[in-house]
Amino acid sequence: MNRIQHAFDSAKAENRAVFVAYVCAGDPDLESSLAVCCTLIEKGTDILELGVPFSDPLADGLTNQLAAERALASGMDQQKVFELIRRIREFSEVPIVLYTYYNLVFSQGLEAYAGQVSSAGADGVLTLDLPPEEAGEFEQVCDKAGVKTVYIIAPTTPEDRIRMICQHVTGFLYYVSQEGVTGERSEIATNLAEKLQLIQKHATQPVVVGFGISQPHHVRTVAAVADGVVVGSALVNCIAHNLGDQEAILSELGSKMEALRPGLVKE
Repeated sequence: MNRIQHAFDSAKAENRAVFVAYVCAGDPDLESSLAVCCTLIEKGTDILELGVPFSDPLADGLTNQLAAERALASGMDQQKVFELIRRIREFSEVPIVLYTYYNLVFSQGLEAYAGQVSSAGADGVLTLDLPPEEAGEFEQVCDKAGVKTVYIIAPTTPEDRIRMICQHVTGFLYYVSQEGVTGERSEIATNLAEKLQLIQKHATQPVVVGFGISQPHHVRTVAAVADGVVVGSALVNCIAHNLGDQEAILSELGSKMEALRPGLVKE
C-alpha cells in the first residue's frame, strides 16, 4: 500500500492540506521518542518525518542540532531508529519518512539500507545531501524495495532544475520556504504562492512546504497554496522546553498540534 499517496488523497477529499510532523528519532531517548510519536499521531499527524540523528546535520539549525545531540547521547543509532519504526507500526499505519544524510545511507550499502527501511515499515527517504543527479543507483534500489523518494527544492532553485528534480520524485516534493537552515521564524516568505505555482507547473507528485513554520497563521498561509505543511522545530522545542518531564513534553506537543491543525483547511 502506498501510505504516502493515501495520506494526500484523504486530505484532498477533506479539502485540507496534509500535516507533516518532524521530530528527531530518539530525542531525548528511545522510549520518550516513542511516546512523542504516539502523541503526534493521536493528535492528527498525517505523515511522520523522523530525523535520523547524525553528528554533522548540516541542513539543521540549532534546535534540531541539539535534538540530534540528545538522541546520540542517549545511545540512539540507525538500528534503534528502525526499532522505533517497527514499534510505531505495532499501532499505526501513518506514513513514515526518514530525514537523513548520505553518509548514513552509503555506509550501510545502498541495497541493504533500502531493504532495512522497507522491512522496518518506513515509506520514504529524504536524503538531504544527495542531489538527484547522483542518486540513480539509490533510486533504483529504493524502487525495488518499495521506498519512495523525497527531494528538496530551494527558493533559489532555477526552473530548469525544478523540472529535473520533479522527474526524480516518487513520494513528494519538499519546498524549503526560507533560505538557510531549519528553525522557527516569525514570518514566512512573501513570494510563497508564486514559487509554488512555478513548482506545481512541473510536479506530478504532491508539494509540501517546510522550514520556519511555527504559528497558526503560517499553517493557514501555506495550506492555501500547498498540498502539505511541515512543522519541525516548533514541535522539537516542545521536547527541549520540558526535558526530564515526559508528561509536560506530551502535553505541550498536544497543545501545539491542536493550535496548528485547524489551519490546514482550505478556504
